[in-house]
Amino acid sequence: MIVENNKNEVTKSIDEELDKVENYIEQALYYARSNTVEKDYYIKKVNLKDIVNESIKKNKNVLIHERISVNVHDLDLEVNTDNKWIIFILNQIIQNSIKYKKQDKNLEIEIYAKQGKENVILYIKDNGIGIKKGEITRVFEKGFTGTNGRLIGKKSTGIGLYLCKNLCNKLGIAIELNSVQDEGTEIRLVFPKSSYIDIK
Repeated sequence: MIVENNKNEVTKSIDEELDKVENYIEQALYYARSNTVEKDYYIKKVNLKDIVNESIKKNKNVLIHERISVNVHDLDLEVNTDNKWIIFILNQIIQNSIKYKKQDKNLEIEIYAKQGKENVILYIKDNGIGIKKGEITRVFEKGFTGTNGRLIGKKSTGIGLYLCKNLCNKLGIAIELNSVQDEGTEIRLVFPKSSYIDIK
């Protein structure tokens, strides 16, 4: 409340740090629950535009402060998933884009979807620092931080993408990643048309 009622550069900085703390707490909570997702999920039809807008809203402070451009289009599609869990996954992906942006170039994030014959694919693309070719296959491993995670000021935990992969597996969603070092990263969430989810 103090931060909200006293807007200035100092309180904006405090607000951003509070957002980071909230994210780490959220990560810890989802990590603790990730092995018992069947007790805390509800699959229903959700609109991709709604969940993407919710994720952007959740990250609006840092997006505005860092002057990050977000290009959202072609999202008026429905998928079968758990609203709460998919928003968490999107948050992790967006926050990774922000964390690994280039220092000398404004970050641009593009989010859009395509309807396929058997699925709907959600694309999240950025023009950040990208990932080394030899490390791309390891980014979903628990605790893997790679070269980027050791950069000064990045404070990588190696948990975010691991959680995304784990939760996607539980929800029956495929997660795929392509990246080119110094050019950017693309993540795809592939939602099958079938509403059947096999929780194990």
